[in-house]
Order: sequence, then C-alpha cells, then structure tokens
Amino acid sequence: MRKIEAIKKSLVALGLLATSLLPITAWSHGGASVDTDQCRVQIGSHLVHFTAYQPQLTGTTDYCNFIPETGPAIIVFDYEGKALRDMTVEFEITKEPEGTRFFYQPPAAHPKGTFNANVNFVEPGKYRIHITLVNEGAKVDEHIGLQVGGNQSGLPTSTIIVILTLLVAGGYIFYLSNAGFKNAVDKLISKKEA
Repeated sequence: MRKIEAIKKSLVALGLLATSLLPITAWSHGGASVDTDQCRVQIGSHLVHFTAYQPQLTGTTDYCNFIPETGPAIIVFDYEGKALRDMTVEFEITKEPEGTRFFYQPPAAHPKGTFNANVNFVEPGKYRIHITLVNEGAKVDEHIGLQVGGNQSGLPTSTIIVILTLLVAGGYIFYLSNAGFKNAVDKLISKKEA
C-alpha cells in the first residue's frame, strides 16, 4: 500500500514539475530582467532591442537568440532612448559561418524609434545580426548571434513536455477511473514488493 501511495505522489509531483517547466521552455526571453536581456545590444552608449516573431507558428511569442523554425519571421529593432532616432542605423543579417549576406537594410534614420522587417529563413543554422550606428562619419558596429531551426530533426522541448505531461495525467486518470486496470496495477506492484 505504501508503494501505491508513493507512486501516486510521484506522478503528481512529476506532473507539477513538467507543468512548471513549460513557461521556461516556451519563452525565448520573455520575463527576462533588463540586466540579463540577451536581446539588448549596446552600440556605443546607445541600446537597441532585437525581437523576432513567427506569428504563423507561435502567435505572439517573441524570440531573441533562437528562432525555433525556418520560414517567415518578423524582425523588430526597437531603439531604447530618443538619441538614435536622429542617427543613421544600418541592419544586416549574415548566414554563418560563411558570412554571406542574407538580409540588408541600408543606413537610414528611423524617427519612430523602431524598424520592422519580414525575413524568410529558408535554411536552418547560425546567423549573425549586425547593427551599425553611423554618427557624424563614425561607425560603431555590434552583433547578435542567432540560431534558426535548431529543432528541425525533432519536436520542440516544450511540445515534448506537454505530451509527456498529458500522457502521465491521462494514465493516472485512467488508473483512478478504471477499477480493473487499477486492480491489475496494484497486483503487479504487490508482486514486485514481495
């Protein structure tokens, strides 16, 4: 009887643990504090925030250093502070390790403080985002590494956790609701204890 109670408690604990891990794996950087936000890039004394979205796949989930699937993505650069709005900023994405230019936005001022682009990532792999500030003839350049489609060979971790949680919960519900199955499991456990 102790063994059955221990199994029940273990199943509940496993379900709670898997459920508590979902937000961690489903968000790329949502909820990150300002100091640890991987999507912020300092260019000289100015900050630019980078975010990518794949609305056709994940709705409003935002990504930073990792985009889960190949395909269309909306890339957003937001200026933190008003000084950059009057300066010229250039954006480029290269496919790594070759350094081949994949996307390019020529130097331009963005008075609203934001720049959006639709980019179609057709190949999984590593990319590098280059942000160059051009101010009074001087250029300051910073980079962000980006992995696209790292889970192409299998299911995303969050999907695996959801499936396992549902299987464990479904098995436990079936165990509680089906007397014949419950008796068979209890007998099996009793035999192993003996």
